Amino acid sequence: MMRTTLLAIVAALTLSAVGPTGQAPTLQERLGHPADARLLIIHADDLGMSHSVNRATFEAFENGWITSASILVPCPWFPEAARWARGHPDADLGIHLALNSEWTGFRWGPLSPRDQVASLLDRDGYFPLLETDVVARARPPDIERELRAQIDRARDAGVSLTHLDSHMATLFRTPEFFDVYRRLGAAYGLPVLMERLGDRAGEQSAWATAAQADALVDRVVSISPGVAKADWPQAYEQMLAPLAPGVYQLIVHLAYDDEEMRGATSDHGDWGSEWRQNDLELVKSARFREFLREQRFVLVGWKDLARAKR
Repeated sequence: MMRTTLLAIVAALTLSAVGPTGQAPTLQERLGHPADARLLIIHADDLGMSHSVNRATFEAFENGWITSASILVPCPWFPEAARWARGHPDADLGIHLALNSEWTGFRWGPLSPRDQVASLLDRDGYFPLLETDVVARARPPDIERELRAQIDRARDAGVSLTHLDSHMATLFRTPEFFDVYRRLGAAYGLPVLMERLGDRAGEQSAWATAAQADALVDRVVSISPGVAKADWPQAYEQMLAPLAPGVYQLIVHLAYDDEEMRGATSDHGDWGSEWRQNDLELVKSARFREFLREQRFVLVGWKDLARAKR
């Protein structure tokens, strides 16, 4: 009887490990969903950048319009984001690891002493505007020192972290940068945003092929420049509807088109003030929520993906 019971247990464990078809279960299956499910993280970037971004992102979290966000720790409004995070410990929050400061009139720089990360600075003492400037100058030891400072600052402020990702995807620009990124995830025990298909360690980054096995997301999708405000909902629907079964992250940028955001992004229409208001109106719209239901997307967060990885 005992031998029969043990055999049954072994058989059950083997089936759960390889799946009923003899293949390893998909991430969807490991989370209890069918293999043909489409899991979707609706993720807001740049929390902490400004009060306007914070206000819109908090509203989206509290209403269930998004499932995840990541924080720009060096930015001026990080303390407000950290205070909100302490009051909402279940919120799915990561660190938007930053080496760029892209707005010409609204700048931020490193948390580390500047003489210890000199290769990360532009001539004015801020992070560079462009990713290519970071690639041209930044030394990996300086990058690791600064990014550890950003993660540590958030943890010390009481933010419960779920993942890491890269502001402006700068950490995917070279193998050396990407190696720092992966090491930080391992060091802090946090999943890092990578995709199996796409620029973030996917098909266009041959040097990162080995990392694809660790990617928890099949693809990252986001709206591109050139879409008129009236066409915003249709553009998102056309991006999402054709997606095959798998795991996806939809990145949105939320804020109010108010005086603060217009001032911060005055000479940068793409991802600027109006863009972010459009994204906010999109995620809160009844049309978009109904579209997600009709398409049978399953909304998840990074906490779920980390559980599947374990």
